[in-house]
Amino acid sequence: MSSRLEAEHLHKVFGRRPGEAVERLRKGADREELRADGTTAAVIDASFTVEPGETFVVMGLSGSGKSTLLRMLNGLLEPTAGHVRFDGQDLTALSDRELREVRARKISMVFQHFALFPHRSVRDNAAYGLEVQGVPRAERERRADEALALCGLAGWEKYWPDELSGGMKQRVGLARALATDADLLLMDESFSALDPLIRRDMQDQLIDLQKELKKTIVFITHDLNEAMRLGDRIAVMRDGRIVQIGTAEDILVRPANDYVASFIQDVDRSRVLTASAVMDTQLRGDEADCGCETARPETPFNELCAISARVSHAVAVLDAKRGLVGVVPRQRLVGFLGDEQGDPVPCDSPQDKGGAKAVARA
Repeated sequence: MSSRLEAEHLHKVFGRRPGEAVERLRKGADREELRADGTTAAVIDASFTVEPGETFVVMGLSGSGKSTLLRMLNGLLEPTAGHVRFDGQDLTALSDRELREVRARKISMVFQHFALFPHRSVRDNAAYGLEVQGVPRAERERRADEALALCGLAGWEKYWPDELSGGMKQRVGLARALATDADLLLMDESFSALDPLIRRDMQDQLIDLQKELKKTIVFITHDLNEAMRLGDRIAVMRDGRIVQIGTAEDILVRPANDYVASFIQDVDRSRVLTASAVMDTQLRGDEADCGCETARPETPFNELCAISARVSHAVAVLDAKRGLVGVVPRQRLVGFLGDEQGDPVPCDSPQDKGGAKAVARA
């Protein structure tokens, strides 16, 4: 079972008197005030927990602090203030030697630009972390080959990096991270250098691997669609601060502020939302056989629209025991698309109540 990661009030300040700068930030100073004094606050008061087996995505524009935050999680950068705990161990309290040991055995990193050794074969690149650990050659080659097979590279073990496509090189980087059997994977813009089709394929690969391996993953990206596709939860960063943490549905339906709302305005909601995000939950109870079309809370939005198109009334949403947990009026499906047809309709909007009551009476 993977381990829990905790970040507690992390700050990273570059420049003169960083400790003093953190105190100023805690008292309400902003990033621009510090910059005027020649100090850069890269990360400000970041706190979150990543549960075992969770894919936690940190998303933000260039300069938002996301990559700096990632490098504090494995000790490549020392926090100016705050703590990082993994598997019950405070990483910020470790010596350099102890940190190297943790990185060698518990934490692996997948880089944006592959970081492969050109003079090593695919197998030897995948086995590099095991070599650092002192694993005997036969054992590390076996484990490297297993990891390469998991990443779709069986048969490519003896090739050289310059004989591979960009997507294949990134698969080698992922295999190298998996071969060490580390509990925590840190992925810094790992797919952003790839062409769109290859990038989509790598996202599919990661989703499939995660279903099988259930690693604890922190994935950095500037791409909101990638974040929503991969993340169990997403942290949105702006100017060094985390401004919202939630599921893709949380962020789409309940953006924390105008900045997040502007970020999500071009997202195809139909690819992200499910029935649970758009249903009216005020009507509950045992299902009555009213002849309604039904859905489950996890029913995808597109499928929900297809169900709704077959009927003239709302769709009943049922739990695993066939109990009524909510209803979805047809007009709400239109409202939640949030494009030229209008802004998303809040779940407690009065204009939905007529449709919900009609289903209750049906």
